[in-house]
Amino acid sequence: MTGRNVGKTCRTHYRGTFNDGTQFDSSYDRGEPLEFVCGAGQMIKGFDAAVADMEVGEIKEIHLMPEEAYGMPNPNMILTLEIANLPGSEDLEVGQQVYLTNQSGQPFPVKVTAKDEKMITLDANHEMAGKELNFKIELVEKNRNNPDIFPHTTHKSHDMEVVVCRRNRRYESYGNCKKN
Repeated sequence: MTGRNVGKTCRTHYRGTFNDGTQFDSSYDRGEPLEFVCGAGQMIKGFDAAVADMEVGEIKEIHLMPEEAYGMPNPNMILTLEIANLPGSEDLEVGQQVYLTNQSGQPFPVKVTAKDEKMITLDANHEMAGKELNFKIELVEKNRNNPDIFPHTTHKSHDMEVVVCRRNRRYESYGNCKKN
């Protein structure tokens, strides 16, 4: 991704709606702008790309296809399990959202989509997978490059490699860049 804001901490106000006009989220309603490092993969692809070249004070309206947002639903993310193999699932109801844990111990949300006496079906797709999204984005602030995300650039010349590290608004050149 390219753009003047890539690598910078950006603060944006936004309003997100579906195509029928229904609002699904708004930083204006919370009274606090959203803060993220542009281009670092913290945001959905289309939102990040829209902010990459914005100026402070600029307002932009965008329409994102599912591929630029949360992607299309993946049928492999739908799990059908025996209730006996998932302790506690006997009390779950269709429509309920719960968290399971992956092999690394990280929780992830799933939604109960079907249940009978023996089986339960859980959908681990993002709730907005497959949906087109609309955003009104206002860039309210952008800060200098984030050194933790984009810490250095490397220049090679002849047999020597020079690494330029950004630290506290100054540049240091040396052969091995290490974070403090």
